[in-house]
Amino acid sequence: MALAKEQTARMVRTRDWSLRYYEAGSGHPLVLLHGSGPGATGWSNFRGNIEALAEHFHVYAVDMPGWGESDPATVDQLDHVDAAIQFLDALGIPRAAFVGNSMGGQTSLRLATEHPGRISHLVTMGPPVGRMPSLFGAGDGPSEGLKVLIEAYQDPSPQNMRRLVEIMCYDKARFATPELCEARSQAALARPEHLANYVAGLPHGAPLPRWVDPARLRDIAVPTLLIHGRDDRVVSFESSLFLLANIPDSRLVLLNRCGHWAMIEHAEEFNRLVIDFVRGNPGDE
Repeated sequence: MALAKEQTARMVRTRDWSLRYYEAGSGHPLVLLHGSGPGATGWSNFRGNIEALAEHFHVYAVDMPGWGESDPATVDQLDHVDAAIQFLDALGIPRAAFVGNSMGGQTSLRLATEHPGRISHLVTMGPPVGRMPSLFGAGDGPSEGLKVLIEAYQDPSPQNMRRLVEIMCYDKARFATPELCEARSQAALARPEHLANYVAGLPHGAPLPRWVDPARLRDIAVPTLLIHGRDDRVVSFESSLFLLANIPDSRLVLLNRCGHWAMIEHAEEFNRLVIDFVRGNPGDE
């Protein structure tokens, strides 16, 4: 029987936050970090991955502060890396593999440079890198996908959620279903304080007021797997090419017919990649 959301849902109190997370499995800790879209949660981003990964690892999918059922956060409170370290400390996890989509990937990159002793493996899917030379990105500011994402925060109606889901994925007929768009809209509207904090924080750097220092990417010593959709309209795959060129122990899987949600659109392949990568690179776990 497939894992149900209610089976895995937990709450933990860290030093500064009450955080919702979803837990399953046993073994080496594997922390899953979601992206920044309205209605994004550990469960909505990784519901197709948790059960398969939990057959091999102790999986924790976290709602970061400002998302899902975790505490709200204003832009001046947002430090995703600090929140992740607090989460590890609260659960007594000395070191974990980190798997991050988009915003969660940027968080994992920064964590690997600032807290190298707390991470054993690094897996990213479509992370923004920040200030880097851009060959393929638009020259007028945010990408097409990020512009739609911001509009969905300003008006999280089912119609805008459909626009958002359609731009996030390649196979719109399969993934941009009315049910998913309605569910994401309801999840976003259920926490209006999250929406308000995000929009108010945009001029001040939300959702990522702090970014990884590109000069420190070469210091990342853990095995690193970069997964990116060639058809990503939110964060161009050139960001992962940049990471590949700068992280010494890294490898890149570039997926055709894949947008920003590799773990959703190519769930079975994504699960196999992560399982084989972490088990095949034991390091000094």
